[in-house]
Amino acid sequence: MRILCSSFLLGSLALLTGCDSSPKEASTPNKTASALVAPGAPGDNPVWAFSGKTGIGTSYEAYRDGHYHDDASTGTVSKVWFSLAEGIITETMYGMIHEAQIKDIQFFIQGEGFLHEESKDTISHIEYLHTDAEGRPLSLAYKIINRDKQNRYEIEKHVFTDPDGQSLMFRVIFRANEEHITPWLHITPQVANTGINDKAWQENSTWYAQEGNTTLAVKTDAPVASSTVGFMGQSDGVTQLQQQGKLHRAYTTTGDKPGHVGITLQLPMLNNESADWQFVIGFGDSPASSSQQADATLKRGYEEVLGHYNGEGQHIGWQDYLESLPQLPALSAIATDQGKLLYASALVLKAQEDKTHAGALIASLSNPWGDTVPATTARTGYKAVWPRDFYQVAMAMLALGDRETPKVAFEYLQKVQVTENTPGFSGAPGWFLQKTRVDGELEWVAIQMDQTAMPIMLGWRLWQEDVLTDEEAVHWFNHMLKPAADFLADGGKVKLDWVDIDLKPPFTQQERWEEQQGYSPSSTAAIIAGLITAADLAKLAGNEERAAHYLQVADRISGEIESTMFTTQGSLTGEYGDGRYYLRITENTNPNDRASLATRNGRDMTDESLVIDGGFLELVRYGVRPANDAYILEALPELDNQSLSDDLRVKYEFSFPGVDGSFPGWRRYGIDGYGEDIKTGLGYGAVNEVMSPGQRGRVWPFFTGERAHYELAHARATEALNEKTLGNLRSTYVKGLELFANEGLMLPEQVWDGVGNNEVRHYAPGQGTNSATPLAWTHAEYVKLLRSLHDKTVWDHYPLVEQHFQQ
Repeated sequence: MRILCSSFLLGSLALLTGCDSSPKEASTPNKTASALVAPGAPGDNPVWAFSGKTGIGTSYEAYRDGHYHDDASTGTVSKVWFSLAEGIITETMYGMIHEAQIKDIQFFIQGEGFLHEESKDTISHIEYLHTDAEGRPLSLAYKIINRDKQNRYEIEKHVFTDPDGQSLMFRVIFRANEEHITPWLHITPQVANTGINDKAWQENSTWYAQEGNTTLAVKTDAPVASSTVGFMGQSDGVTQLQQQGKLHRAYTTTGDKPGHVGITLQLPMLNNESADWQFVIGFGDSPASSSQQADATLKRGYEEVLGHYNGEGQHIGWQDYLESLPQLPALSAIATDQGKLLYASALVLKAQEDKTHAGALIASLSNPWGDTVPATTARTGYKAVWPRDFYQVAMAMLALGDRETPKVAFEYLQKVQVTENTPGFSGAPGWFLQKTRVDGELEWVAIQMDQTAMPIMLGWRLWQEDVLTDEEAVHWFNHMLKPAADFLADGGKVKLDWVDIDLKPPFTQQERWEEQQGYSPSSTAAIIAGLITAADLAKLAGNEERAAHYLQVADRISGEIESTMFTTQGSLTGEYGDGRYYLRITENTNPNDRASLATRNGRDMTDESLVIDGGFLELVRYGVRPANDAYILEALPELDNQSLSDDLRVKYEFSFPGVDGSFPGWRRYGIDGYGEDIKTGLGYGAVNEVMSPGQRGRVWPFFTGERAHYELAHARATEALNEKTLGNLRSTYVKGLELFANEGLMLPEQVWDGVGNNEVRHYAPGQGTNSATPLAWTHAEYVKLLRSLHDKTVWDHYPLVEQHFQQ
């Protein structure tokens, strides 16, 4: 009887519900008298998905006059992004890059005596569908193979988007290695970036979910034996399978009450055989448009859509973008993996740009610790613009030889600059907003002085690289960079939202970790570099008065760094240090008073001199201090002291199975609470988003790149730069970053450092956690490191700054 139930095809208007269902309960189109309405609204509370992505994807689109346009060489602009984690498709976006529409898509597999959840009960492997002879990825199309631990079945999936439309496509090759294996495909929509206001229904051979003006449509060429829609945890298909072992009721609509919905499709039972199916999810502003998008993709078919996505033959796609990057061959020779991570990084960085607002570079296509983050209100997570992360990405793309994207990105920055036209703002303008959506809508408003300096530094560098002409540089100085430089130099009173402050540089309302106010070496390094580069642009614009003022302020601030930010009486003494080192930050100009810092992420910081970090190395990177400066050298032992308690310790060493040697990594700072709880093992803010005192920030891989840049600068300063030194930097730092990448070549925000309870996820040392992955900043730092080692000089060093202080 079960075999008969599996034999009905998708095209049937009356799809059987399951072997125990009567014809009266068969599915019918939505909004008809015989529609069967799912009970249980609004369903269980929704959350987002695991953040440790092993892949992300979207189509490559070319610019037209600095914008994305359907008339560009790549044709229709596809605005669909997807992510992969734990062997399944996770958050999928349509519209703007932060507008998630789906939480996850995965199979539930039913066999004799078991019901498996694909993400939890299989062994997963991921690779790229399109690679070159060296195995380097040529597009963001993936093959995922998930195997049953007892080899009873295997699921192979190929995932990508349709460059000609608004659709996600995935091909499934399902192999059953015994009889009576039934796959169920389950889709969890979370339309319009939330999971509580959706409706779902089945109509003819299409399944829909909708909120407001956004609809998704699911279509397939697979024969579907039965299907249902329902409220998650109450009446959806998976809940029925888990509770009753079968689909007891097949609902055709969730009715008029919105909630957290699911769509479940039963595929044919397989008996020691394989099946090959195509699935498409189309997106649009109505059921008709989303259905049309899905139909068009299915009609084009797997080979055509994938070939276009890759850029094969006459199509323009990802392969064409990679071929436009002149530095890839040379930088691949610096890598220790033949360039695999480099190619992936180039693809990942470009993919994390919005296509409605060209140049809007986000921090990560993920929601950190997403599986504990409520999806009851719209959130961007890391799918948003921070000028600091933005700067890192633009500089990395410039290092690759991409001259278009950094320029478009730089011009985009005017959208997130505070002016007299910013709603609700009064006071001194020119600074850049802390965090915004890609359309410029305000999210967080704190003033971070490095985020105001970096757009100036980027503009100056683009001018130096002839990406901006003299005329363009003058234009952007007058219209965007001069107000920023004026604020860097003079600060002023600011009132916007909760911010009400009279700020006097180099005091910053928040430093680069967005948590503390005061005097920060890393923020100060950017301020000085921003002022000196602004002075050069002011001279180009004929504004000698502003140029002189910027240089005067830069000199004053530089002269006060050690007296205000370097402690000579710190608490780290004896085996922990000599009491002489840079502080992470101090709220006043006395670095020796051991004052307290604000409690952040559940962690109390009662003595600022116990909180160390590597931020002072930015003074070297930007040219404010030489690498062999006495103060810099004095601060390194405390930063690297591995005998400190795990609470205060910053540096850790990692080893990897089958790899010789150990590889260094650093935390953001001591007493960092932005990470998993050491007592419970739960994620950051996992319980009702409340900060706990057991939270611990882990090692961030991009610090391995930052340290490598310092070591390169130090070798140059001490005339010790030779092939042996370069080889050591490659084998330690480049290889270390490559080892921190996961199987899909995604670099994480944080990796497991071995401290505390590991029972929840069972991470291996050096493995990415449920933090933001891929982190654009980490990929950018890796790219910049390869360019720096190739050039034998730090890529984002500012010789102008260095020369100024050598006069």
